Amino acid sequence: MAPPGSISTSSNVPINEHRLPLDVKPLHYDVTIRTDLEKLAFDGVVVIDLEILKETSSIVFHTSNLNIKDVTIHSDALKIKQVPTSQSLDPVTECAILKFPTAFPMGSKAQLEVKFDAELTGDLMGYYLSSWEKDGKKQYYALTQFEPTAARRAFPCWDEPLLKATYSVTLISRKDTVNLSNMPSLSEEPYTSGNCVDSEKWKITKFDRTPPMSSYLVAFANGHFDYLESSYVSPLSGKTRPLRIYATSDFIHQAEFALDIKRKVLPLYEQMFDVEYPLPKLDTLIASDFDAGAMENWGLIIGCTTAFCLDPEKVGVAAQKQIATTQSHEVAHMWFGDITTMAWWDNLYLNEGTPFVSILLFISDEIFPEWKVYSEFIIDHLNGALNMDAKLSSHPIEVDCPDANQINQIFDDLSYSKAGSVLRMLSAFVGEETFLKGVSIYLKKHLYANSVSKDLWDGIGEASGLDIAIMMDNWVSKMGFPLLTVTEKAGAIHVRQDRFLETGPAADKDNKTIWQIPLNIASVDSDGKLNVDRTLLKDKEITIPLDTSKPFKLNCDTTGVYRVLYSPERLAKIGAEAAKKDSVFSLDDRIGLVNDVFALSNAGFGNVSVALALIQNLRHEEEFLPWQGISDNLGDIANIFWENKQAWHLLKEFRSSLYAPIVDKLGYDYSKSDTADTKQLRSLAISRAAASDEPAVVKELSKRFAEYLKTGDDAGISLDLEKATYTTVVKHGGRAEYDAIKAIYKKPKTPTTHLSTMLNHFNRSAALCAATDPNLIDETFNIILTEARDQDVYRFIGKLSGNTVTRRQMAQWFKANYEEIYKRFSANTQLSDLVSYSFKKLSSEADAKDTEEFFKDKDVSKYNLSLSQALDTIRAHAAVLERSTDDVVQWLEEWSKESKR
Repeated sequence: MAPPGSISTSSNVPINEHRLPLDVKPLHYDVTIRTDLEKLAFDGVVVIDLEILKETSSIVFHTSNLNIKDVTIHSDALKIKQVPTSQSLDPVTECAILKFPTAFPMGSKAQLEVKFDAELTGDLMGYYLSSWEKDGKKQYYALTQFEPTAARRAFPCWDEPLLKATYSVTLISRKDTVNLSNMPSLSEEPYTSGNCVDSEKWKITKFDRTPPMSSYLVAFANGHFDYLESSYVSPLSGKTRPLRIYATSDFIHQAEFALDIKRKVLPLYEQMFDVEYPLPKLDTLIASDFDAGAMENWGLIIGCTTAFCLDPEKVGVAAQKQIATTQSHEVAHMWFGDITTMAWWDNLYLNEGTPFVSILLFISDEIFPEWKVYSEFIIDHLNGALNMDAKLSSHPIEVDCPDANQINQIFDDLSYSKAGSVLRMLSAFVGEETFLKGVSIYLKKHLYANSVSKDLWDGIGEASGLDIAIMMDNWVSKMGFPLLTVTEKAGAIHVRQDRFLETGPAADKDNKTIWQIPLNIASVDSDGKLNVDRTLLKDKEITIPLDTSKPFKLNCDTTGVYRVLYSPERLAKIGAEAAKKDSVFSLDDRIGLVNDVFALSNAGFGNVSVALALIQNLRHEEEFLPWQGISDNLGDIANIFWENKQAWHLLKEFRSSLYAPIVDKLGYDYSKSDTADTKQLRSLAISRAAASDEPAVVKELSKRFAEYLKTGDDAGISLDLEKATYTTVVKHGGRAEYDAIKAIYKKPKTPTTHLSTMLNHFNRSAALCAATDPNLIDETFNIILTEARDQDVYRFIGKLSGNTVTRRQMAQWFKANYEEIYKRFSANTQLSDLVSYSFKKLSSEADAKDTEEFFKDKDVSKYNLSLSQALDTIRAHAAVLERSTDDVVQWLEEWSKESKR
């Protein structure tokens, strides 16, 4: 028996029992944390009010990396205080198991008190350290990131979303620092306890009690923070709520835009959901070191600098969009996830999918309609989700999560983007107004409570009068999505659904799901008007009367979560119609058409040359978003053929021929009178032409950078062109350019500049990672281990893998440094991305086997999903090469000859 005050580590809980027993329920936590930023440590005490639901002499709760001491419990029924007779810690489940001499009666109340302490580390999870520089001196602050299972690293707790409780947080800190938490502070006064040396230099801040909430949403921070302040008036109650955004002094001047977005969206959400934001304030904290991008802690959103900082003197559209969508997404979580929380992590999509739809429905119309966010969703989310879900290693949206290792891996494109896409499809089917009414019903029925899928379907079903649960069940409970094959008959079309896989037709064992699919058939009537048939396909196949002599297309506006396969003849007709300036098909149709054709041809349902021919026909497209889709898909093709020199060079020539005319037309300089679409199209064309080594573009960007080095004036390098410029000069330059970019990376003017020197936030252009000189490449790899912040490492690895010169070296470097990488990142959520990014751009069966061989003796439990997906991707690339090399080379050769006539 371990003596009271210490905990032994043993596996008293079976390894497959990762959920806490339900014999005890927490009701309220009084959490007191003392933070010492000089000693880089914290200690505290938590007093937890418990309800005993079943007689027990054991108390089991979560704790991890904490030194537990002085445990006592007082039972209201027994009228005694007990200390445990034994304490043990299960290292697998991170559960502390306490045994007490006298059992606690069912229905009684008890109060558990636990003291604890721990070091502040840079793990990016739990209560951890972040650093910054002021006047050349390194300084620290402490902050939290608890989602999904890291509250237990800050204080002992029942760390499961279902076990909601109220929280009263008290923070003790140095007097010259700022304390933050979910709720407003009730009092702040000097702290004179004898436990603190120089007690006159300490203070104690007590915060108001929270509503019932899940442990992963608790948040607090301590440091030297400045703030900007605003407010909004609730359209539902007329109350004025203060809004603040906090940051260190080096970033606070770049926080105004994010604060303004928060001010604008809060009243819109209240009106949209007909539920008032319930807390007295909403703060945002900007952190230099943050793993998750941003986190929706109730009342205290926390996020990284690139998520919230915008230099007011150098504004770019891409940065604005990133900040607006991130802030809007996190504010939407104040309802989805915070007021109403999924019961367990298998329903994570209830938290993450609905905010996407909320953003789409109001940003499109209310704040930045010129950004066409609803259409951009097809590129940024729908297509990526379909690409991941086309793998045999995919998983359902509603996925089993038995333990923390699995939970950490499901924060992916399926839980976020596919979930958002499925809900977007449902919104389009029932109508936006009905969808939002159903969402409001759902929220009102589960205020301060937990929910499962059926609860959301019931709400939308009540609003629509439809059986939404039956319609949506297979979309969330089964992996994969349908391919609709369209064949034409006299006066009709025949539509059949099968599961789509990136490797080709699905085997019978993988093709058993029948989805209920909104077909959304757009067709032209006898008067030339476009009609949309909302038929819901409920069976394997259906025949629908249709005049096929006129233009038609399934999946109107690309709201459906599926791909459509037409005959080559019909595809050619749809492509020709889409290319017309006065086409009956919409912008969203054109975006979806490009994505479908490439995905289908890569999977062997057609020739890749057909996709290339479609792009050639669309070369006069004038809007940014179709070009974004074209660019992404052509980039994917080029990455598959990267080791075939003939195909690679022909593809570069083809891509350059598409982008160079746009650059010639739009030029390099940005004007305030430019539309958002023009700015984005210019940036895209220049960056892609430069990536294709277009001589004139490389020369112009190099000239502008040289002028910057000579004068120190970067006015000639717009924020939207930083990424392309820095990448180009490193790729085509030498030591001087590399050192200049490295200096900017270390001391950037803005967070966006910092990313531009390494990569942009959307994983495209790269600078330090674009080096081709062996010595400079080695220097970049060294930065990963010696200088890069933990939150930036996955970006380095992703872009080094994207550079064809360093792609194989990247995989080998990962293998050579695996032990160090695992040790450094196994405590946070990055490990899965590091594995995926290091290997997934390889493209041969030999690569797949070599990767499998390397990992065969490793513990892959923390990244098994991403490893399987990377292997599937490699093999899909190999299949495209085997099937399509001759087709691609032949088409490109013919195109090249024709273009030079």
